[in-house]
Amino acid sequence: MAESSQIVLWVLRAQVGDRDALDQLLRAVQMPIYRCVDGIVRDKHMAEDLLQDVLVTICRKLRTLRDPALFRPWCYRIATRAAFRRVKRRRREADMLAEQPPTDPALSPTAHDTASRREQLDQVILTLDHVPPASRAVLVLHYLESMPLKEVAAVLGLAVGTVKSRLSYGLSVMRRRLAENE
Repeated sequence: MAESSQIVLWVLRAQVGDRDALDQLLRAVQMPIYRCVDGIVRDKHMAEDLLQDVLVTICRKLRTLRDPALFRPWCYRIATRAAFRRVKRRRREADMLAEQPPTDPALSPTAHDTASRREQLDQVILTLDHVPPASRAVLVLHYLESMPLKEVAAVLGLAVGTVKSRLSYGLSVMRRRLAENE
């Protein structure tokens, strides 16, 4: 991501209608936001759709941002909230589909469970699917986006203690799942 003073300048210019500055801002946050959203929803196509929605929201609401220095956490907050809404909607849809018996055995959950053992990194990534979205967001922001816990707390609108608790819980779920797969 570009230097923070450059981001502040782009935000200020974009807020007064400079399209080039807006384009620079969106390019600066596009990949980090995509990684964050993909880490939460765990679906490439859904993450791409969400990224577009988030970028549109950023463009639409940029003028409401009071402190340009908070642009990065503000973007992550928009992205994580959108990702949580999508995960919640997907869970509701899955619950509705679960009431119907699967017609194709390859689509059943056991097909995923019986997949051959992969590299350790692949196992770690797969365990993220079993971490609740709230803890998954903390793990993604802290480990994949290299955010300090204080910044993760600001992005998610939580207390630092809550972030630490969710991080600890997410790591324990991952450890338990990895131990089960050994």
